[in-house]
Amino acid sequence: MAGPDLNLLVVLDVLLVEQSVARAARRLRLSPSAMSRALARLRATTGDPLLVQAGRVLVPSPRALELRDRVARLVREVQEVLQPGEQLDVRRLARAFTLRTSEGFVENFGPALIARVVAEAPGVTLRFLPKLGKDSALLRDGTVDLETGVIDDETGPELRARTLFEDHLVGAVHDGHPLARGKVTAARYAGCDHIAVARRVLERGPIDAELQRQGLERRITAVVGGFATALAVARRSDLVATVPLHHSGVLLEGMATFALPVSMPAMRVSLLWHPRLDGDTAHRWLRTCVLSAVNAQVPARHET
Repeated sequence: MAGPDLNLLVVLDVLLVEQSVARAARRLRLSPSAMSRALARLRATTGDPLLVQAGRVLVPSPRALELRDRVARLVREVQEVLQPGEQLDVRRLARAFTLRTSEGFVENFGPALIARVVAEAPGVTLRFLPKLGKDSALLRDGTVDLETGVIDDETGPELRARTLFEDHLVGAVHDGHPLARGKVTAARYAGCDHIAVARRVLERGPIDAELQRQGLERRITAVVGGFATALAVARRSDLVATVPLHHSGVLLEGMATFALPVSMPAMRVSLLWHPRLDGDTAHRWLRTCVLSAVNAQVPARHET
């Protein structure tokens, strides 16, 4: 069953204000006959005459008087809903945003991001969650506003994405480690003890497959859940950490890095969000802040 014609609310609002078919028709740029037909439809829909002839004028019925203020309010609210949103004033914005990122991202890009947010929108709070998996459910249900990561088959196909930077793996050791000096060959790399990063039970990955093709195998002594933890351990031990260069950034300060002696594809790190937030002006502002914080650091490292 078809619902009521909501356009009749606008007609009723104008009729109750003007109390004249002719004046209401001119205001809505309709012909008097079209306005008369609309009034007839309103009477049939409401079951009330609404406007009654009294001499040469129309006067509202008791039902029309009861509806007048309510109809005016409804029409005003609908007009506000359908108008473009007001320009965002970030200085007055009071909102909490949740970002889910891999370990190392906050340590590297968080200070610049937080500094910009504090300077532009002191009423905004940023909440960072660890990224323990790639399930997109938290973006879909609104628990998470933004996420960073590498897009793969587990990423929800409906999500919006913006590339932040391309990254590649490097080896990292403390400054006194044997691999900190001389050319790092596949044999030297495989001959050291390693600390690996994995969320699940460790499986041999692409690095191990490349080493195996050369008849080599590395010994993985420890497995941790994040890059920052791997680097913290490698800094104070003889273990070799293999981490993404740009994602790790400042966490590599004071450590020696080297190009991997095996060929590995580059990784594209993206900013992800749900499409329902495309038009949210505050969310667009936050995305700009994240991009700015990343761009301020990644180009400098590209040049080194």
